[in-house]
Amino acid sequence: MQTPDWVARGQPHIWQPYAQMKTATPPLPVVRSHGSRLELADGRQLIDGVASWWTACHGYNHPHIAQAVRAQLDAMPHVMFGGLTHEPALTLARRLAALLGPGLDRVFYTDSGSVAVEVAMKMAVQFWLNQGERGRSRFLAFRGGYHGDTFGTMAVCDPDEGMHSLFRGMLAEHDIVDLPRDDAAMARLDAFLETRGPQLAGILVEPLVQGAGGMLLHDPEVLRRLRRLADRHGLLLIFDEIFTGFGRTGTLFAFEQAGIRPDIITLSKSLSGFGLPMSLVLMKPELDVWKPGAHSGTFRGNNLAFVTATQALETYWTNTAFTAEIQRKERVVRDWLENLVHSYPNAGLSVRGRGLIQGLVSNATPALSNRIAANAFKRGVVIETSGAHDEVLKLLPALTIEEELLSKGLEVIEASVADALAEEGQSARILKFGGKRQ
Repeated sequence: MQTPDWVARGQPHIWQPYAQMKTATPPLPVVRSHGSRLELADGRQLIDGVASWWTACHGYNHPHIAQAVRAQLDAMPHVMFGGLTHEPALTLARRLAALLGPGLDRVFYTDSGSVAVEVAMKMAVQFWLNQGERGRSRFLAFRGGYHGDTFGTMAVCDPDEGMHSLFRGMLAEHDIVDLPRDDAAMARLDAFLETRGPQLAGILVEPLVQGAGGMLLHDPEVLRRLRRLADRHGLLLIFDEIFTGFGRTGTLFAFEQAGIRPDIITLSKSLSGFGLPMSLVLMKPELDVWKPGAHSGTFRGNNLAFVTATQALETYWTNTAFTAEIQRKERVVRDWLENLVHSYPNAGLSVRGRGLIQGLVSNATPALSNRIAANAFKRGVVIETSGAHDEVLKLLPALTIEEELLSKGLEVIEASVADALAEEGQSARILKFGGKRQ
């Protein structure tokens, strides 16, 4: 495509995320969005299979949410949250508290997922400081985990397989261990906490799915084990639901599937449903321990973000039929992936996911996932790969993606898989999406 003038003039000054200044493949210029589609400068359209890192969970340019933003823009887009307050912030906090129920009804607003996790960690440490315990400054986190890119959150990510090993030695030290997936692991962790517990402020975990680590799954029983360990050793339990929250796992929040509750929860990404920067921390009332100046931030009073989140709550999360729709789409994508794996029994492919977090895992050829993603991109579907221990092709479409568009996107991915495997000398009988493979 011919590069627009505004790209040629501006791109040399931009540092893209997770890349150096000079990238091998220039990013494609997007000029318009709608639903689950992105329009490029040359008129081509892409199907967004990851919903802008799952922030556009209700699709782009949602008419009801956009209308709420326009109205708020005319009235009051932003006023600092220091010493002042406004109705959109209080309405959203009240509705979130009602949604989550007693025990998670204090809200602290912030503007990114990384900062939300840092705030949660600061809250936990300050809670113990207010009890006169100054030695509780460490956290227990888990291998395969990812919690952000700031210095505080990098320190609680996977130290070996994650993306932050370059900064080892500059980060605070925490205890990163294996998730207690069975009774033996639970017993080992219990014994570890007998000695380490008095130095810990809390336990931090992504419930059910460790996202950036490669969509690593664990059962709800793991969360119940962590709740028991936290209670036994007097630790605060923090659930990072920035990746999993708001319907992605098939329930509104992932922790609901375990029948337990955390002491602190962080939310972002799908929270606003419109792509505006927003995150928050919810905690039980007895942890509401901030002193003046303990944590603040210039952009905490963003009324545009507040109204998008409130409108998304009103439009979708009070509608039980919407949750059923997500579960139905999960079955569609899951069945398709499993049929695809069945088509190539010798390719080392498997399926991993929960809800509308689904992935195709390349166990035998790590580079295969990147090749599939590149082929799909050329064919007009945006998908991504991730994973520390293996390569996972991630499918996280908008929760509202139309059936026809979902089918079309899956067909493109199927053809991209076929092309990538054909390059390795593998073949299979491929039928159109929705058909049965023999």
